[in-house]
Amino acid sequence: MALKATIYKAQLQIADMDRHVYGDHNLTLAKHPSETDERLMNRVLAYALNVPADDLRGRLEFTKGLSDVDEPELWQRDLTGEVVHWIDLGQPDDRRLMKAHGRSERVSVYSYASSTPVWWSGIDSKLARAERVQVWQIPADQSAALAAMAERSMQLQISIQDGSVYVSTATQSAEIHPHLLKEARA
Repeated sequence: MALKATIYKAQLQIADMDRHVYGDHNLTLAKHPSETDERLMNRVLAYALNVPADDLRGRLEFTKGLSDVDEPELWQRDLTGEVVHWIDLGQPDDRRLMKAHGRSERVSVYSYASSTPVWWSGIDSKLARAERVQVWQIPADQSAALAAMAERSMQLQISIQDGSVYVSTATQSAEIHPHLLKEARA
């Protein structure tokens, strides 16, 4: 018998001073049986960093993720179904990212493992012509601190200022400094 996803609920209060995006968001997350708390919390982080100020070009949504290799972890699709923003986690290969680049207006990748520099050195030159791909590294120790905050029911305050992300609950906090590996040019 196949294992079922575990449902997590997260209430986010986001104050993104860098992009002037503020709001409360109630998220329902399905944690795949093979997914770690770290990956789950990095999905929440990616959501907070990319949630649009309004829904004029569509909402940012969680996808089937690990259950469907043809979908990213999150995406924003417009009313016609076209992908506006494709967001992946981990260390996807260059073919996947080039395919995403062809299907969407914007691609973001958040890599959070300690092996990110090794992965990036092998893929960097292959993405040189992918103008709309942006790649971020979440330092492994900061990602681990974020993972420690995972609970089935979470209330998270997320403040973003000057490129730093401050995540807190009633009892814990973490400071995250995403490092830009590749900037999108378009």
